[in-house]
Amino acid sequence: MKNVQNSTQQNGASRKGALKGNLWIKNPLAVWTANDHNADGGLVICNDRIVELVPAGRTPTLKIDSTMDASGCVVIPGLINCHHHFYQTLTRAFPTALNKELFDWLVSLYPVWANLTEQAISVSSELALTELLLSGCTTAADHHYVFSDKTQYAIDRQVEAANKVGIRALLTRGSMSLGKDQGGLPPNEVVQSAELILQDSQRLIDSYHQRDAGAMVQIALAPCSPFSVTTELMIESAKLARANKVQLHTHLAETEDENAFCIEMFGLRPLDYLESVNWLSDDVWLAHGIHFNDAEIKRLGAAKTAISHCPSSNMVLASGLCPAKDLRQAGSPVGLGVDGSASNDCSNMMQEVRQAFMLQRLKYGSSEITHTDALHLGTKGGAALMRRTDIGELAVGKQADIAMFNLDEPRFAGSGDPVAALVLCGAHKAEHVMVNGQWKVSNGDLVNGDINQLMAKQKTVATDLATRSL
Repeated sequence: MKNVQNSTQQNGASRKGALKGNLWIKNPLAVWTANDHNADGGLVICNDRIVELVPAGRTPTLKIDSTMDASGCVVIPGLINCHHHFYQTLTRAFPTALNKELFDWLVSLYPVWANLTEQAISVSSELALTELLLSGCTTAADHHYVFSDKTQYAIDRQVEAANKVGIRALLTRGSMSLGKDQGGLPPNEVVQSAELILQDSQRLIDSYHQRDAGAMVQIALAPCSPFSVTTELMIESAKLARANKVQLHTHLAETEDENAFCIEMFGLRPLDYLESVNWLSDDVWLAHGIHFNDAEIKRLGAAKTAISHCPSSNMVLASGLCPAKDLRQAGSPVGLGVDGSASNDCSNMMQEVRQAFMLQRLKYGSSEITHTDALHLGTKGGAALMRRTDIGELAVGKQADIAMFNLDEPRFAGSGDPVAALVLCGAHKAEHVMVNGQWKVSNGDLVNGDINQLMAKQKTVATDLATRSL
């Protein structure tokens, strides 16, 4: 790592990314901590934790073993992605799905996704996680809900991919149990029984869910949506999640079509349906949350039910504008999600922060939404959504998850406020990324792994999937 200097030799970090002793990240252009702490003089990392914040013009009080010159870089907490569908990297800009709204878009892609294999899950998950990492993301949630006899161990493959990339992951055991023959939207070949879903959910929690601070892999339960699962599965998933003290996740209130479906199918609006199955709770987070009325926003806030705002996907599918500010003011934690790479068509968290900034300004006005509001959604807001207090900000004792952006490129030329420039000028690629105290991106490149080989493998798998779906 050419920017890291040891006090006695040039080996402050190995190629594998491990630190040696106390590392001082010094001389940053700016530091945004997501709290009121002053770290303009940099920060000190030891093992997997932040151990000191250095005020401007000061030096560390701790003994320093190595330093990293962060000149020209803005340092922020690692970004947190709260909603994604990794497998969709295989169907970006898919010809038959172009220029459609949500339900028609889904119907066009379900037959393609029905042909997914575990190899496809492995490759697409690794690609999505790597793409996120390169954009400054250090924690990612995924909602995988397409299962068949060819993808029985899909979540296991995702765990392997997350461990390989070295990123924190909150992986949800998604599900669909309401097929077209029963009045649902998905084709019958990707629908599973409630019994099978619940058994596999328990297996995954027992096998992979980590509960301690600094957890790298966690599991949540995530029936896909009101139009693709039965009421029984919603109720039983909530019971199982609470028995195991894990979170619940689903799509809700994404489109007006969904509202109409719920009224026709259940005689209830989506939030009323959610409450009827005992999901209006602080252990639940919802993807999208666009079409809530004022009374529903108050109910969500009172329950502390969290929302993942997915701005790019909502714009691509013309779904609407999430009332993020109103939800936060009501008491709901709000984070950001890039959503699926076939509805957003990219997996860039720093870009998503900018999209949220612009879309929320469009809704509330330019004086009501600041660049730090958007950064909060992408960091501390996401940590609150995931019910984690160990990530999402730069503070002593927090996990050493850090993203650094170099402003030495044309898009930032002439900028005044470095932190504002990240959002307004459109930062999109991190210079350095640390996860759990280990460097994963250095000088804009992966520390471990070959991105070109990964892209070539992903392209082969995507072509094969498209061919088999003809």
